[in-house]
Amino acid sequence: MTTVTVESIGVEAQPLAILDDFVPDPEGLRRFAMTADFAPALNHYPGVRADLPPSYLATQLPIVAAAAAEAFGRTGPIRVVDASFSIVSTPVGDLTIPQRLPHIDAFTEDRIALVHYLSPEGGDGTAFFRHRATGFETVDERRRDLFFRHLDTELRHRGPPPPGYLLGDTPLFECITTEPARYNRALLYRSWNLHSGAIAPDNALSANADDGRLTVTGFFSIG
Repeated sequence: MTTVTVESIGVEAQPLAILDDFVPDPEGLRRFAMTADFAPALNHYPGVRADLPPSYLATQLPIVAAAAAEAFGRTGPIRVVDASFSIVSTPVGDLTIPQRLPHIDAFTEDRIALVHYLSPEGGDGTAFFRHRATGFETVDERRRDLFFRHLDTELRHRGPPPPGYLLGDTPLFECITTEPARYNRALLYRSWNLHSGAIAPDNALSANADDGRLTVTGFFSIG
């Protein structure tokens, strides 16, 4: 049975829902992923993605909805924006500048992100950040222009971050918390949180479901 723990992130105290034992048969889900057709991801994701089995959302959406109501107070209809298997696999030298920085997936309160860890050894988790210049830990529509103006100025004056996945503090961003991965654990957080995968330097960046950083990533709009 799924257990839900709600924590808060940083000084803005944004909710983070931690759902352990998220699916009843994680090994079956992994077996499905091992036969799935992975392809390069879109929208700046540094790796590959593949379609989920149809049963995944059918069984997990009620759990997501209940946890979102508890953590975020979102009790309206839930709409799936996107959901897929995802594996971080882009070589360090091929990362774009946005892929070396914390990011936001959406700018409105209704948008909730899911990451579901499916590597048996646990592996790399998810980190959340504060932008040093503005103090922002979240970026909504009101903060959007100011944040990106500051970031653009900083990148022009300081130069881009060196090739590599973001891990820990940087000159521009402070890591405020890192939630460790755990097999069959899922996280739910607002898409406007500045965040990144906490990819370790020794990660082999395999694109295979059997030994890569296999996750499900999902994005929802909840009324």
